[in-house]
Amino acid sequence: MLRTVSGLTALLASCFAGLAQTPSFQGKTITMVIGAAAGGGTDSSGRLIASYLAENLPGKPALVVRNIPGANGVTGMNFFNQQVPPDGLGITMGSSSQADPLHYRRPQSKYDPVTFEMIGGAGRGGTALIINKDAEKRLYDKTQKPVVMGSLVGVPRSGMQMTAWAIELLGWNAKWVVGYHSTNDLFLALERGEIDMTSTGNLQHFQKLMKLGQFKPVSQSGTAQNGKLVSRPEFGDAPLFPDMVASQINTPLIKGAFSFWSAMTSIDKWVALPPKTPKAFVDVFRATYDTASRNQEFIDMGQKISEDFSPMTHTDVTALVKTIGETPPEGVNFIADMLRRQGLETD
Repeated sequence: MLRTVSGLTALLASCFAGLAQTPSFQGKTITMVIGAAAGGGTDSSGRLIASYLAENLPGKPALVVRNIPGANGVTGMNFFNQQVPPDGLGITMGSSSQADPLHYRRPQSKYDPVTFEMIGGAGRGGTALIINKDAEKRLYDKTQKPVVMGSLVGVPRSGMQMTAWAIELLGWNAKWVVGYHSTNDLFLALERGEIDMTSTGNLQHFQKLMKLGQFKPVSQSGTAQNGKLVSRPEFGDAPLFPDMVASQINTPLIKGAFSFWSAMTSIDKWVALPPKTPKAFVDVFRATYDTASRNQEFIDMGQKISEDFSPMTHTDVTALVKTIGETPPEGVNFIADMLRRQGLETD
């Protein structure tokens, strides 16, 4: 009897050891589903990440990219969630839009990114709010004319919404001028004095303005790293915006809404496996991408696609997507109401 038990124990140990082995992808083909048309930023970043994964996963699998655009990425995400089996051979590339509950809580959406197994991603690196030095004192003096914040056509980008939060929570004396068609137009307007302030994560624009000597960063959004927001070195000693408003985030509603905004500002692109993918596959994909995030050649290639490309680990991406996904409608609505009070579009 003892020998039988011992033999069974040895057999089980052998089986579990086999299950724990790193899977090999030799002779296999990995398909990446991208819910965007070929040629854009999400597609280009996805192809870069997919190529790196295919080259460095055990067995060096072949790689196929399948673009399924439509409905702001919802069509591709629905296909991925409903049609791609959790066998380690299918991954997807998403963006902040597909992580936004305003998209995936709609009736036509059949996916929930919170349930996906995140591999990693890329953030925007952080955004700086830049002001003409002569206008800065007017932010805090409502007897003066308001500081003019310039924005692009439509809803201000998440990084630009630092100004909306500062008007709401800090009482900044500022107003919006919306309608510029490109970042270049915004910065030309700033140099000409048509506007007093705007924001960017583009280092080329930022550094050009700093050389002029007339402008300074008044705050920065921060970038997620190892579970916390950190400053971007290129923005110097510009204070982290969450620190500036921390004392005013004094209700659960405002806290939830601000956390949602901060997470949406931090996240950009993300790569994931389907829900319920076996742990061994999840682990090897994550380890491979974590190695990529420390590879300078990979980072340099990403920054050729977007200067703001900043690799993020699966831990940070998972936390951001969870924060976004767990924000109740009241929190999202708070932001929309805040923008409307300042005369801005919300759709």
